[in-house]
Amino acid sequence: MTGSLAQVLRAATAALCLALPAGWPVVAQDPPAIEIKVVGGLASVSQYVHHEAPFWTERVPRLTRGRLRADIAPFDRSGIRGQEMLQLMRLGVVPFGTVLLALASADEPELNAVDLPMLNPDLGTLRRTEALLRPRLEALLHERYGVKLLAVYAYPSQVMFCQGAFRGLGDLAGRRVRVSSVGQSELIQALGGIPVVLPFAEIVPAVRAGTVQCAITGTLSGNAIGLHEATTHLSPVAISWGVSIFGANEHAWAALPPEMRAALRHGLADLQEDMWRAAGQETADGLACNAGHPACTGGRRGRMAMVEDRPEDRARRRQLLTDIVLPAWVRRCGAECAETWNSTMGEARGIRAKAE
Repeated sequence: MTGSLAQVLRAATAALCLALPAGWPVVAQDPPAIEIKVVGGLASVSQYVHHEAPFWTERVPRLTRGRLRADIAPFDRSGIRGQEMLQLMRLGVVPFGTVLLALASADEPELNAVDLPMLNPDLGTLRRTEALLRPRLEALLHERYGVKLLAVYAYPSQVMFCQGAFRGLGDLAGRRVRVSSVGQSELIQALGGIPVVLPFAEIVPAVRAGTVQCAITGTLSGNAIGLHEATTHLSPVAISWGVSIFGANEHAWAALPPEMRAALRHGLADLQEDMWRAAGQETADGLACNAGHPACTGGRRGRMAMVEDRPEDRARRRQLLTDIVLPAWVRRCGAECAETWNSTMGEARGIRAKAE
């Protein structure tokens, strides 16, 4: 723009302003929308596709009247290792993110107290466990990582898929089993199996290649990646649930306007309930789909054999929790963790931890 043209435009603008009647309202422009980056959970699974991603891309703009817009990507397609999420959030590299507790617990074992293997046989029990331990999760994330806990999610129950027949936990001896947490590794070792830590996306190729003979993963998420075609037998018993948390770097959270934080809190509370409801529905649907039952609606029908849950297996699971899983967790976590457990879970569930 030339200098003379700019002068003409400024003069015209000034004349227009002078021509406005006294008291004429001046309409202020809306501030530009705030753009945030969000790292979500596992790609391709129902929770991310049907709940998490639409929440950020569709519901959040409505909740904030277009003032907040989010760009979300799943962590396993973002070049981020799940084990690094909390440190990246602490540094502010990831300002808003979903953390799978089974992965984060390798460095912070206390986080996995809510979802220890064999602790929560059904979703109702898991919800009670989460309610008991949530205040401690909030405090831990704040004190050690500067992360604000905003929601807790659960994936469908994590169950055992196997290539080749098995009747129960005792038949896992000698088999290589895909696991996703330290606690699951300790459980498989106690059963005489060989734990193999593999990312979710690598499960089916590993089964087909014979690298592992069994895999612990979600009922419907396993179906989504084709595990029902790569394995033959399925146990319906919940080993764990794949609990995750959604949080924000506290500086990034504080930088949002108060009304925007209030809208997000309200929306995330609804999203949390949607995710828990979906976990229950998809647990049942995943089992139906993998077995090829007519009740299957959300997955692909397989022909897997369902392993019967026998009374002796239920007794064995209780014994494994009290004698193997909980003591091993205390050894990794320390005496303070045992004290926290006993003041919450110990009182409520009658399972006490001993500090060594």
